[in-house]
Formats: sequence, C-alpha cells, structure tokens
Amino acid sequence: MIADLNIKKYTASGLGLLFASLVICAWIMSTVLLMRWHFSFSNPLLYVLILVQMHLYTGLFITAHDAMHGTVSPNKTINKIAGQICTLFYAAFWYPKLYTKHHLHHSHVHTEHDPDYHNGNFFSWYFRFIRNYLSIWQVVFMAVLFNILKIWIPQPNLILFWVLPSLMSTLQLFYFGTYLPHKGEHDNHHHSTSQQKNHFVAFFTCYFFGYHYEHHDAPGTPWWLLWKVKGG
Repeated sequence: MIADLNIKKYTASGLGLLFASLVICAWIMSTVLLMRWHFSFSNPLLYVLILVQMHLYTGLFITAHDAMHGTVSPNKTINKIAGQICTLFYAAFWYPKLYTKHHLHHSHVHTEHDPDYHNGNFFSWYFRFIRNYLSIWQVVFMAVLFNILKIWIPQPNLILFWVLPSLMSTLQLFYFGTYLPHKGEHDNHHHSTSQQKNHFVAFFTCYFFGYHYEHHDAPGTPWWLLWKVKGG
C-alpha cells in the first residue's frame, strides 16, 4: 500500500473545493472569451489555445472524477453538485451513470465486469469506451444546444473551441487514463502500470492520472496530490 496521506485533512481544509472551483472557473472564462475571439488560421496562438481548451475540458472530467471519490469536499451534497456541474459542462454526461460505472471499474478492474476494459486494439477499445458512456439523448441535447448557440456565436468558434477540444479530451483521458495503464497483462493486484516519475509531463498529459497504479492503490487521493504518492 502506498504511503498514506492525511487526505481528510486536505479535503476538510477546503483545498479540494478550491481546486474544483479554479478548474470550473478557468473553463468558463476561457470558453466565454474564445467564443468572442476573431481569430485567424495563420495565427499559431489559435492552435495553442485549442490545446489549452482541451486540457481544461480534461480538468472538468478529472474534477468530476475527484467528486466520485469524495475528495472535492467532505460534504456529500457538494461533491455531487460539483460532479454534476463538471459532467454537464463537459458534454452533458449523466453523473450518476458515470459514478456507478467508475466504481464498477475500481471493483472489477481488468475483468469482464469492468466497464472500462476491453481486450482489443486501441481503436476498438476507444469506440467501445465512448459507446459505453455516451447516450442518444446526450447526442441529441448537444446537437440542439449547438444549433441554439450558433444563433449568437460564430460557428467556427463553436467548432474549434467547444466541440473539437471536448472530442480531443476524450482521447486524452482514454489514452493516458485507461488504455496505457490497463492494456496487456500486469503482475499486480490493480492490473495497471504507472507513468515514469515526471510531474511536469504527468500534469500536462492527464492531471497526474498517468500515475495510475498509485490512483488505484489510493483512490481517495485527489488529482492535485497524486504526485505526492508517486514512488521512485
């Protein structure tokens, strides 16, 4: 077992809620500003900001994940509300469904009962992963919302800063948080590997979730403390 941190102390201090609020507010501010930006495809900053927006989308999902493990706040209601806000902003995901499936993943990792596991190649695994969490009503809702928003917001802005980053984020989350850690066979009870120790790379790839063995060994550790439980 990984060295225990006093997680309750950190959570009770309000840091979990602070980090969640920072991620949510950063995503809101970035999205609002980018919807109003008159950009040029020849401007390199455009492509940098698409990546920044992708990373903020990933931050929303990671924050919802923290809520699933009760580390946003010691208050269960606040945890649930934070999770619901993040999954709604991400792509109108139904938080209770994600909550149930994620805990099934932790209880039955790398088995037929694990909703995140698939014994296939990258592409078949990714499409199964998406199909497992995406619903028809969600697609319809997002399509309707897109067509409403484009009344006031230029369609290129919506596509480049709202649609594209969220799709790219699903690849980021899947590749670094599911596929790499769980592909193949592993000689440990968490059936997962862990990214090499490099906190800079670990943060920018997936908010330290490349430290995946550590997450499974200490699931109550919020993303912003995962680097502390990473071994050598």
